[in-house]
Amino acid sequence: MNEKSKAIIRFFQGIDETVIPEIRLTRSKDGRVGQAIFFFDKPKALENEKFKEIQGMFMIDEEGQLTTRQVNVSVSNGKLTSIEAIFSWKTDQEFNRFMRFANRYAEYNGLGYSEK
Repeated sequence: MNEKSKAIIRFFQGIDETVIPEIRLTRSKDGRVGQAIFFFDKPKALENEKFKEIQGMFMIDEEGQLTTRQVNVSVSNGKLTSIEAIFSWKTDQEFNRFMRFANRYAEYNGLGYSEK
């Protein structure tokens, strides 16, 4: 059995996010551009006292790192509750690279994939 390729998400250098996000994909009709919308419910990153210093979401695997700066923190009843991050692509190459990360991330975390 092959060792799984490590694929992780971070909001801070050196600290892996352990909460698994819900991920939705949207693509244009021609499929060239699109985005992945990540929703983290009660992520560990919000427990970090430096949560205000979140500069982006970093997706790291054996090929390197994908980064998005589109990160929004939600507050409910005065408490930090969730993070939404949006990763966009503009080329087939960027989409294919993202999908390789997503597949590794799913495998690494024992997740399945479903189309809705």
